[in-house]
Amino acid sequence: MKKLLSLIPLPKFLRRRGQIAVLRLDGVIAPRGRMGKGVSIESHASAIEQAFGVARAKAVAVVINSPGGSPTQSSLVHDRVRALADEKKLPVYVFCEDVAASGGYWLACAGDEIYAQPSSIVGSIGVIYSGFGFVDAMAKLGVERRLHTAGTRKSMLDPFRPEDPDDVERLRNLQDELHEVFKQHVRNRRGGRLKGDEEELFSGAFWSGQRSLDLGLVDGIGDVRTVMREKFGDKVRFKAVHVSRPLLSRLGLGSSKVGEGLAEALADEAEQRLTWNRYGL
Repeated sequence: MKKLLSLIPLPKFLRRRGQIAVLRLDGVIAPRGRMGKGVSIESHASAIEQAFGVARAKAVAVVINSPGGSPTQSSLVHDRVRALADEKKLPVYVFCEDVAASGGYWLACAGDEIYAQPSSIVGSIGVIYSGFGFVDAMAKLGVERRLHTAGTRKSMLDPFRPEDPDDVERLRNLQDELHEVFKQHVRNRRGGRLKGDEEELFSGAFWSGQRSLDLGLVDGIGDVRTVMREKFGDKVRFKAVHVSRPLLSRLGLGSSKVGEGLAEALADEAEQRLTWNRYGL
């Protein structure tokens, strides 16, 4: 049916208008979660393809609201957007909403231009690891940890054992390596538009949208509708592209057992809340 409709000529006044494909990237960036929430290449690949396939598209507008997450998924989603932008020869405009931080800012760099709200939170160009230590709690409870590995570093940073300085050093080296990849990514995409000192820009700090404009992390202040109309005229139309999520995932019943699905949903929600809470949201 869709194929048939595509063959029907459009009225002349519609042919002149052109469209802006609007793609939303919302949530923590991670491999497709237990509830199917968040952003990943698996969950968003189809929607990205659809955005760049919108008929008479003048540009693709990507609206981001993400506190970050997996550097690998951030890179995969970013690269898919850029590959299709180059293939289809369509400009990409990114609009930061509440948060485009850490991996969320990595995604934002897919834009030829980046916009934010004055109160948006932008930046956090760094790498973080967090965990817990339960050594004293184990001793108080009289619980003995039994762990057997093949490979001397297989149990690195085990939360039930005292922290090993060698493990911390290895973690720090890994973080430094990933941080350098992140920094180079921002340099490559933002180039001469960066205005701040690199020590400040890449410290892991985050700023308001207004301050981010001063630092060259974004190109302007504005929302998708206003900016796109300024660039492409008041007659331009907006075509929202929606991410398809499995029904069972939306209902929280992705597991073979309902009880397991609910438990996983709670764990997933707690993990996401912790990530958002870093930015006071």
